[in-house]
Amino acid sequence: MSLPTGTPTPEELRANLDARTAQMLEHVKQFVNIESPSNEPEHLQRSAEFLAKVMTEVLGKAPEIIASDKGPHVHWKGSDDTKVLIVGHHDTVFPKGTVAKRGFSIDGDIARGPGIFDMKAGIIQAIYGLSEIREASHAEILITSDEEIGSYASRALIEERAKATGNVLVFEPSGNGDALKIARKGVGTFRVDIAGRASHAGLEPEKGINALIELAAQVQKIVAIAQPEIGTTVTPTIATAGTTENVVPAAAQITVDVRVNVVSEKARVEYAFGALQPTVAGATISVSGSINRPPMHESASTTLYAVAQSVAQGIGITDLQGIAVGGGSDGNFTAAIGVPTLDGLGACGGGAHADSEYIKVSKMGERAALAAAITRALVTG
Repeated sequence: MSLPTGTPTPEELRANLDARTAQMLEHVKQFVNIESPSNEPEHLQRSAEFLAKVMTEVLGKAPEIIASDKGPHVHWKGSDDTKVLIVGHHDTVFPKGTVAKRGFSIDGDIARGPGIFDMKAGIIQAIYGLSEIREASHAEILITSDEEIGSYASRALIEERAKATGNVLVFEPSGNGDALKIARKGVGTFRVDIAGRASHAGLEPEKGINALIELAAQVQKIVAIAQPEIGTTVTPTIATAGTTENVVPAAAQITVDVRVNVVSEKARVEYAFGALQPTVAGATISVSGSINRPPMHESASTTLYAVAQSVAQGIGITDLQGIAVGGGSDGNFTAAIGVPTLDGLGACGGGAHADSEYIKVSKMGERAALAAAITRALVTG
């Protein structure tokens, strides 16, 4: 298929994409059943090659597959004169073997499968949406391979293309009530490593330095860093210590999830983690990590959200809403460098990162049409 030469009305745009729901769903099924866990280059390569095939088939032009040390990114450009960047990721949080246990399935209006909501269905919808408008020649799509693990290998490319185009549409899944995401918290992960000394827990426990006791003390200090009244949450999520039941633990580790609403909190929280001191004599502490995704302030989405609302009625959406959410995305990066950014344009459904993950099949044409209508409005002004 090649891009259309005509200009479908909003009603025709919606009808055309509703009529292609079965095609979209078949591509979603194939995409979901190709596992693409983060940090699994061979699987991500197969996923990228599939995505490139779909883009070539549906948009009539092949993308570039860009290698990185975290797997391949897929970059499609309609031309050298682009005004809209569609951002997504094809890595998922689900480990190898998940598809064999619970691959793609459908029951009425509900389709399930690992990564279907976050965010493989949204990617397919974006591709099909662009295929219905000639203005896609002024758009580009960047699907990265490492969003779920911090985007360290893709951030520079995302920011480069965001600056070059001037508008970013992020196809992360919708929020509650199928809402768009107009603001996000900043996100970071910290790891606290504790070193002690092993000894026999029964014969001479006094000769050991108990890393587990230190861990217990540090958890309380870490939790106290939070300031929930301004949106800063600090949540220990993983803790490990010890090797066997009769040995004083020589090592322990705490992993901590951090979310912030206020930009200045990044410096305060990072300083607080760096200032942690041991309480058990002889124990040592080392801290790694940072807040790597800055907050996405609502002001970054004001212009694009207004565009979305202005075109929604024409394609039959009467209740489009925008909400602020706690999770982060690559939209945090593009918003932080001053590029207008609108998020949550992907699939409607729920259960991100859970076994219950699902999408609403009946909403696929609607969201694909919304992507197309916003893109067309931004290109034509």
